Amino acid sequence: MIGAGPAGLASAAMLQRVGVETLVVDRADTVGHSWRGHYDRLRLHTVRWLSHLPGFRIPRRYGRWVARADVVRYLEAYAVRHGLEVRLNTPIERIDREGAGWRLRTPAGDIDASYVVVATGHNHTPAMPPWPGADGFTGELLHASAYRTGAAYAGRSVLVVGSGNTGTEIAVDLVENAAADVTLSIRTPPHIVLREKYGIPSLALGVLFRRMPVRIFDRIAAAMRRIDIGDLSAYGLATPADGLYERVLRDDAIPIVDVGFLDVLESGRITVVPAVEAFEGDHVLLADGSVRRADVVVAATGYRRGLERMVGHLGVLDPRGRPVVRGSATHPSAPRLWFTGYTNPISGMFREIGIDAKRIARAVVRDRAAARPSGAGRAEAGAPVSPVLDALRASLPTVLPAKQAWRR
Repeated sequence: MIGAGPAGLASAAMLQRVGVETLVVDRADTVGHSWRGHYDRLRLHTVRWLSHLPGFRIPRRYGRWVARADVVRYLEAYAVRHGLEVRLNTPIERIDREGAGWRLRTPAGDIDASYVVVATGHNHTPAMPPWPGADGFTGELLHASAYRTGAAYAGRSVLVVGSGNTGTEIAVDLVENAAADVTLSIRTPPHIVLREKYGIPSLALGVLFRRMPVRIFDRIAAAMRRIDIGDLSAYGLATPADGLYERVLRDDAIPIVDVGFLDVLESGRITVVPAVEAFEGDHVLLADGSVRRADVVVAATGYRRGLERMVGHLGVLDPRGRPVVRGSATHPSAPRLWFTGYTNPISGMFREIGIDAKRIARAVVRDRAAARPSGAGRAEAGAPVSPVLDALRASLPTVLPAKQAWRR
């Protein structure tokens, strides 16, 4: 298991549940490292009861919308609850085929495994656009991954770049912490949904409606936007030309979940401007030819998956560096290698991670059942045994050599 975040921990727990011994490795020095690095204001956008990982529920005391620090506590408790073996400070540099299994290259030595699940995360490597003049910007330029709280920028002029949840929430945080002025630079008009309406979380509707045809889903979403959000063009935000779900599927971009953004936008405490084109001294040049001065620029410009070095040579990535398979599916050129946690589903990341984890565990059970000798694993009396139990019993002897290999 590569990655000690939600996806890696959930997959390891489900594999152990079906009798497969697992090792979780991570380049960081803590479990849930990426969640520790997010801004303090962050909360899960999915309600608590839609966010449990399989086998351990999020405590009710964490509230309806779980805070970043409580997500970290939950992930730590999850690893302990399932007794997961986690090896930290272990970056995986490359994965190579080794017989019927895999060899994972690390600075401390190789790790051999029959099965590998890659779960290094959606937010792995910060992506900073190559803006002309950025190196000469006399203000402070940072990626959103380095932003913690707006209290550090009180009294300063801040430009936030990005039309996703991270950018809008950081903008709200800056307003609430008394930044002198806050500007939000947006290239593509975002889709926006309320966090909940009449007590029903909006992303819960994503779970209900996501099996609909895209065209029908987007018509419903457009009608809800007209009712709930209205026309924001007077504030610099045009209505998107494409559909909400169309964009999710095409660009892996979920809508903005409103947690205060609309209020500060409509009250004039945030100014929306066009995309950033370049920097010049302490000024920012925008796509419409205008110029803005800023003390600080926060680039909420997303992340790259960072998988090219590790698995790029295996032919399992698309041109954008994303795995071409997920969940229980494997690529024909890389059997027994799975990927999870690399999409941004409208139904909620944690929920889909849990579904993937169970599917991967079932896939391993099926693989071992198919590989066992004909007739093996039957009871002495000849009575039939559950195929799953049969597969597990046949697979257990093959687990120990792999564990001994990773402990060398």
